[in-house]
Amino acid sequence: MWETVELREIRVFLALAEELHFRRTADRLGLTQSRVSQSLRSLEHKLGLELVHRTSRRVTLSPAGERFREEISGAYGELVAALRRTHEAGLAVAGELRLGAHNAAAVGARLLGVMDVFEAANERCAVQVVELSFGDRFDSLRRGAIDLMLTRLPVDEADLVVGPIVDREPRVLAVAHDHPLASRAAVSIEDIAGYDVGWADALIPKIGDAFIPGKTPGGRPIRRLRLGIGDIGELIVTVARGKIVHPTVSSFASHYGHPSVRYVPITDMPAAETVLVWRRRNPVPAMREFIRIARGSLHDHDAPGMSAIGPGG
Repeated sequence: MWETVELREIRVFLALAEELHFRRTADRLGLTQSRVSQSLRSLEHKLGLELVHRTSRRVTLSPAGERFREEISGAYGELVAALRRTHEAGLAVAGELRLGAHNAAAVGARLLGVMDVFEAANERCAVQVVELSFGDRFDSLRRGAIDLMLTRLPVDEADLVVGPIVDREPRVLAVAHDHPLASRAAVSIEDIAGYDVGWADALIPKIGDAFIPGKTPGGRPIRRLRLGIGDIGELIVTVARGKIVHPTVSSFASHYGHPSVRYVPITDMPAAETVLVWRRRNPVPAMREFIRIARGSLHDHDAPGMSAIGPGG
């Protein structure tokens, strides 16, 4: 029956051989005394030997117990070390960490810094930026095609975790170069209410409402036209043709410039915030390590304007 000896039985025996006391052994291993006694009896039965002499006052090893301890202690230590190394290798950060963004330029300077720190600390892992379609409403994230995603606030999805803020950007209005608002130094949301505003079907509703509200603070309705725009390029061309104006963010101009489009600051709209989002149940060790580094690097009070375009552009 020796071939059925279990690792936990050897662990109990070696601890008892050091303590020579059942209660202290139980406390050390987090077991009950009866469990220690049961484990020892099972081991002795399987080996066909009495390993321990026990009386009401004293616990000693038998000659067979002494020999067994000498022979097994080194092998047990090596086995435990091998098991630990194998377990740690299973948890090691390796392979690719897939970061989704609605365009590659969404990964700005500070997030690039996080990637550099992460890859320097985890040489067996690399961050891959996956460019998502304009209409991807967390679909790639939910089906596991990516591990993390950059997106705009607000996000209120039960299966997703909202992580650190990557960027805060001032708001601007994209208009055609010959639009009545193009020559203005700045505009307010009340000014925007006088014109048709592009509203892409691909927008996540809550993010869309935050990006382009239905009413101004003064109560004027904003004419949001559902254009069914399929990508950002089509959106820019529609703006350039003067059919719509489009509230967006400061980095949009540099990423998606067009010679016939002007960008005018909006004075009374809050900055747009971009965050990292991931699945609530995500066992990928690389993702957890990346988030740990990101939380330490991306401080909310210290987030200057960055290159980050999420849903809604």
